[in-house]
Amino acid sequence: MSSATPSTASEYWDRYRPYRGEGAQPRPAAARFEWTDVPGHGPGAEVLGSPGTALDLGPAEGENAAVLAHAGTAVTAVDFSPSQVDRARQFWKDADSLDFVLAEACTFLDNDPRSWDAIYSTWGAVWFTDPDDLFPRIARRLASGGVFAFSHRAPATGEYGAQAMGGPWLEGRQDELTVHRWQYTTDQWSDILKRTGFANVQAQVLRHPEPDRPGTLLVQARTGS
Repeated sequence: MSSATPSTASEYWDRYRPYRGEGAQPRPAAARFEWTDVPGHGPGAEVLGSPGTALDLGPAEGENAAVLAHAGTAVTAVDFSPSQVDRARQFWKDADSLDFVLAEACTFLDNDPRSWDAIYSTWGAVWFTDPDDLFPRIARRLASGGVFAFSHRAPATGEYGAQAMGGPWLEGRQDELTVHRWQYTTDQWSDILKRTGFANVQAQVLRHPEPDRPGTLLVQARTGS
């Protein structure tokens, strides 16, 4: 394996950069909180209520974390890609109450004793971490009555559970590393969350504006009965 080929999942994401033209990349607009891959489509930050504190699992470039921070929420954003964290810190160094942390999600939740009013993931760590490992940890760190919400691309029929994805998914590269994403139907996610102790689960598919493209699956749940 060459030195240019990623050997860990974090290196895989180190190499991912949304294309915005040649040269130095401008920071994202962060005009609103986005759950889907279509700007301005679907609900926004209101899904989380009005949290005083929030934990973003897998923030990538940090747009959503910045939107919340600018609205007054104290946000901790955790990503295990050094390149993603460095880039996000540079993009949002002027944002108060926004802290980007380099860590793997489960390890962070094991080691940080704080609780948060909202924990969320937009096409992030929830999509790429086994829910049997991640969800119990989230439940322990979510404040009483807090909101847990996440989104990912709606899966094709039959593509449920742990799905392997290789390098070609990232800009056509032929990488040897394969990572997995965990994706389910709305009913399957509801069952998994309820087994983990979450309640008031709401799950839906937000259709893409272009009929032939996959939509976004959005899930919201709360602690307590």
